[in-house]
Amino acid sequence: MGYDVISYVKYLTMCNYYKLFGHKTFLMDGKTYHYFYHKYNHTWRNERTVEIPIVWDIIKKYQGKAILEVGNVLSNYFSINHDVLDKYDNGKGVINEDVIDFKSSRKYDLIVSISTLEHVGWDEEIKESDKILYAIENLKLCLADMGILIVTMPLGYNSYLDTLLKEKRIEFTKTYFMKRITSDNKWAETAWEDVKDLKFSYDPVFANGLIIGIVKKETT
Repeated sequence: MGYDVISYVKYLTMCNYYKLFGHKTFLMDGKTYHYFYHKYNHTWRNERTVEIPIVWDIIKKYQGKAILEVGNVLSNYFSINHDVLDKYDNGKGVINEDVIDFKSSRKYDLIVSISTLEHVGWDEEIKESDKILYAIENLKLCLADMGILIVTMPLGYNSYLDTLLKEKRIEFTKTYFMKRITSDNKWAETAWEDVKDLKFSYDPVFANGLIIGIVKKETT
């Protein structure tokens, strides 16, 4: 009974956020997006509020093409029909393989990943500082000619990732950076210098900065 009451209160909180802030928008790369509010994972108070609208907008543009999602995230919010790769999630149809070992005869026009790759090599029994590099390189191999890879990752969570970014060892075609700018979870696009040393919050759990990395594969 107590759990149901707590769930209901959280649901009402989400509804109140939607009523108060559902019309609010943010900008990235000159494009306007609406903040995303959903009761699952309490998106109104964490980075999902900006990650999901950015990635979902791209997903919709690629409908009918070959799409892979790394990390089973979007199915919690939408009806999806693309491939999903997730080592640990046993959801229906999910491919349970390590991202660095994944091989496919199918080449993808679009590969997306929402706050997943920062766990690679970090939240594992044996930590590997360069494993995320291998993961990104393997995903590049899975792209079709002119295919796009887009990943979002929180800053300050994985110190290996933060170091790789500071040393410019992860290569993206384009990078964008988002920063939490208010206590009620509003975000703004900013520069690397403004987010590179931000800390991750654990009580409650949320990011204060994000990187959105894009790789475009040219014709071979």
